[in-house]
Amino acid sequence: MSANQSQDTQFNYMMLSRLQSDCEYFLGNGNGCEKHLWAGNVTEQIEEMIKLFNQLNEKPEWLTLEDIKTYESKMINKKEETKC
Repeated sequence: MSANQSQDTQFNYMMLSRLQSDCEYFLGNGNGCEKHLWAGNVTEQIEEMIKLFNQLNEKPEWLTLEDIKTYESKMINKKEETKC
């Protein structure tokens, strides 16, 4: 793996972690407000997470594709129940 590939992989892990943190905040203290999401809305946030996840050769132990789909479902429900 070249130095650039290694940096890209590291960035993707860090970005995926950041996006996951945004999801946790959105579902908790963020009260379902999409303004707290990096992507600005649930759909694009989840799409970016899936894209990053799929780019990783070694999948993280702390997040699965199923986890991302669960975030999507919970976040859509949270958004519908709160008007922010």
